[in-house]
Amino acid sequence: MNTQQLGHLTTARIYDEPVLDRFRILVDRLWPRGVSKERAALDEWLKDIAPSAPLRTEFAHMASRFEEFSAEYREELQAHPEPVDHVVGLLRDGRDVELLYAAKDREANHAQVLRAYLLERLE
Repeated sequence: MNTQQLGHLTTARIYDEPVLDRFRILVDRLWPRGVSKERAALDEWLKDIAPSAPLRTEFAHMASRFEEFSAEYREELQAHPEPVDHVVGLLRDGRDVELLYAAKDREANHAQVLRAYLLERLE
């Protein structure tokens, strides 16, 4: 029986004050405007886990498109499991992971979809 505790998975805007007791992963394909590498305090930048450029452009951060975007992004994650497996491995190793994103909307963004997807993979 595996008694190892899973790490916690959180999300935060890259513009928020960094919480440094977590493994901080930027999950955007593009570097966020106005954020220095020092201020970001990243452990990793996983561009390949972010939505594709065409999907991101189609979504355009419009809440009315979020449901369709979520379904299509999940399909992309399923088609390219390597970065997902990497984050799942960190969590299974007991690391607390924070997914960082630049979007203004804290609810309707790809990091929330990714978080839910990762938690499902952990079950």
